[in-house]
Amino acid sequence: MLQPKAIFDAIGTQAVRLLSNSALPKAELEAQMKSLLQGAFNKLDLVSREEFDAQVAVLARTRSRLEALEAKVLELEQQLQSTK
Repeated sequence: MLQPKAIFDAIGTQAVRLLSNSALPKAELEAQMKSLLQGAFNKLDLVSREEFDAQVAVLARTRSRLEALEAKVLELEQQLQSTK
């Protein structure tokens, strides 16, 4: 996997090359910059905000279930101790 610093260095180099070419119309420059950035972000193994939020929700539900199970185990252990 590429290092983020190397990717951003490459982006910077290519951005300078694109920006130094003043003959490009603004729309073309924007399209090329968008393509450049999208390609770089694809190499970084990023997830979308929606995917991240979904995983946060799954983690919250899992944590809640774990806490409930821990409480139940503690309760059962206490009941077991009191019957001895």
